[in-house]
Amino acid sequence: MEHEYRSQPRLSLNSNEEEIGLLLAPRLAYFAAVARHEHVTRAARETGVPQSTLSRAVARLEEDLGVTLFARKGRALSLTPAGRTFLLSVERALGEVERAAEAVRADVDPSAGRVAFGFLHTMGSETVPGLLRAFRVDHPKVRFTLVQNYGEAMIERLRAGELDLCLTSPVPDAPDLVARRLDEQRLRLVVPDDHRLAGRKRIRLAEAADEAFVTLEPGYGLRRITDDLCAEAGFRPRVAFEGEEAETLRGLVAAGLGVALLPPPAVPRPGVVELTVTAPRAVREIGVAWQAGRPDTPPVAAFKKFLLSRRGRLLGVSEQ
Repeated sequence: MEHEYRSQPRLSLNSNEEEIGLLLAPRLAYFAAVARHEHVTRAARETGVPQSTLSRAVARLEEDLGVTLFARKGRALSLTPAGRTFLLSVERALGEVERAAEAVRADVDPSAGRVAFGFLHTMGSETVPGLLRAFRVDHPKVRFTLVQNYGEAMIERLRAGELDLCLTSPVPDAPDLVARRLDEQRLRLVVPDDHRLAGRKRIRLAEAADEAFVTLEPGYGLRRITDDLCAEAGFRPRVAFEGEEAETLRGLVAAGLGVALLPPPAVPRPGVVELTVTAPRAVREIGVAWQAGRPDTPPVAAFKKFLLSRRGRLLGVSEQ
């Protein structure tokens, strides 16, 4: 009498799952083909694999599982109850693998692949939409996964492989990353329109040493630049508020909570005056970064080439 569970299986089902997966994976497609036909010869014809290879693969699969998957009568095969149960799971698993393979192939398609692209909050209203619009003139089917965040968070996601490219500031300098400077953006001292300095057009940053500042939180590139510029001007800023978004800070300046060093707005905001800082030179560099040694898919390579071609003209006139 034949038993479905053999007394001494080669591989126990309690063994390490990774080991089981490595042993089973190459044999599942062969098993599914034989199971569909319940005939090794027809399965061999469909798969283009020798009958002996299929027979050995199925036998080893049964041995690894410790389960009889086929009842054999001469050359005829029929699935056992365990075999039918196993086939349902195998077909689902193979279907998932095929769908994953199709998704991966689609992502690297030169004409319609995917690019995971990160950018700063301050570049989301004008710069990035303009870049994507210009790129898609020649690459209309390329898909984008967009992430808007502050610099350090994007660099972490870049290192984790979640992003292909990111626009950030300051331009990172790290051995595991490649970064290229693309442009620079002037920063202005933003003051309320009834402030004592509101009648000025230009100012030395040292003249604001006694002011309360509203800034971005630590970890944001613009916060680091603000701290560095104030230090260069000879003072440490007295921080009244730390936020996460530049336009929120501009609104708080209008409300009289303090002053701020900010890039130009996409649209002028009432209630504030924006002063040119003459000393120290108040700019932030904008660059593109990617992971060193990581091969580019064709769509990523195309978008990277496009970004590098915008060196010196990345930003619109209003954002310079």
